[in-house]
Amino acid sequence: MAFLGLTDLGGYHCFDHDACRAAGAEKSAQYRAADPFPHVVIDDFLDPAFLRGVLAEFPDSTGRDYFDRDQERLKFQFRPDQCTGAHTRMLFAELNSRAFLAFLSEMTGIRGLIADPYHSGAGLHETRRGGHLGIHADFPHHGRMKVERRLNLLIYLNEDWDPDYGGALELWDQDMKQARRSVLPELGRAVIFSTDRDTFHGHPEPLACPQGRSRRSIATYYYTAIAAPLPEIERTTDFRVRPGTTDRTDWRIRFQNLKSDWMPPILQRRGREPLAPLVAEQSAARP
Repeated sequence: MAFLGLTDLGGYHCFDHDACRAAGAEKSAQYRAADPFPHVVIDDFLDPAFLRGVLAEFPDSTGRDYFDRDQERLKFQFRPDQCTGAHTRMLFAELNSRAFLAFLSEMTGIRGLIADPYHSGAGLHETRRGGHLGIHADFPHHGRMKVERRLNLLIYLNEDWDPDYGGALELWDQDMKQARRSVLPELGRAVIFSTDRDTFHGHPEPLACPQGRSRRSIATYYYTAIAAPLPEIERTTDFRVRPGTTDRTDWRIRFQNLKSDWMPPILQRRGREPLAPLVAEQSAARP
């Protein structure tokens, strides 16, 4: 039985919010206590029949561009929008859903998780025979969304994977002295782990799988907003005038928001006090 079920709604398969929250709570202690950094490995994470559907839709990498450098070789990536199969599109939509974010938040304790609709670096991954991915810590910020990366999810798609093929995911200690865990990339096995400057991981040895086989996986990443100091004069509700009506502009609030946006901090501090009663009055008046 799959750890997380997908409910069939007449052809569309989706997660249940309450079931996801309960599943996250079940794995919470294990995740947070894991060594060398917070992570969890879950077998039979999703229905294997559904994952075989994703595998059957896996794009052909023949003639495609791939990473070919010392740090990573023979690695292909396909964003979900580059995949035409229904199973694949549904799964990525659900991995970005409110229900799945609830699972991750309950398990990790990280609130305010943000999914990535752009799938930066995420999607379907494939590494061919002889390829590898060196040990590394992932990029900390999403340049387009300006958010901080917090979690990685990997789900493997390799049926009957022989350990002699290699390709095990290695999790290394913070001092890069040794691999503390090794995870074979078997069908239905999921690995979820925190991402930080020292969460080192990879599969560094060249794959020794037979010709015609490759190491395939699903990868998604999750983020939170970047904490930043608030301005001395905070923006408040920004009401606007509708054209063609008798609505009136509250110039005092408009001026406050302009000062918040454009005034240097030292001048904001000097100009804060006169508007404080007005902000308190407006806050008290809101339902």
